Amino acid sequence: MAVEIAADIRRGNIIEYTDGQLYVVLKAESFRPGKGTPTTTIEMRRISDGIKVVNTFKTSDKLEKAFVEEVEHTYLYPEGDNYVFMNSSNYEQVVVPGGMVGDSAAYLQENMAVSLQMFNGEAVSITLPQRITAEIVETEPVVKGQTASGSYKPAILDNGIRIMVPPHVGVGTRVVVNTEDGSYLERAKD
Repeated sequence: MAVEIAADIRRGNIIEYTDGQLYVVLKAESFRPGKGTPTTTIEMRRISDGIKVVNTFKTSDKLEKAFVEEVEHTYLYPEGDNYVFMNSSNYEQVVVPGGMVGDSAAYLQENMAVSLQMFNGEAVSITLPQRITAEIVETEPVVKGQTASGSYKPAILDNGIRIMVPPHVGVGTRVVVNTEDGSYLERAKD
């Protein structure tokens, strides 16, 4: 275990909390007021049962960061409430519970390369690629001459996710989406 100050904890880190349980960090924000003690608010999910916890620490508080190995895997297929991945180097299959994948499950695409964080031989967290390409299956029709960059319209992707896209993007267009916040980035170049 490595000791890290609260201000250095980032999204995706695995920490061992005072209750002896492992938690994956979902969000970490530091707040530095003009007067008073700077604090870091950490939103984390307990790996064993998926319960979310939000705690506030002084930025100088020390937290135990668990040693996790990051291993490249390829997504294969869903199996009930679980997801099956294959280790890219030794071809072993790993079944990951749906609760651990969470909302990211909608972004999973067949043969997608992902990074699984392993602790004592078990997957404890998943990191998807930062961008995916998906096709728009439903949106309002393109309005000729409407090119204002500030306006966006709702669209539904082939994976069922709703995003906001510029008005010139129509049905059938392949777009690049940010997997962290589900935002439209650009039209796909392929």
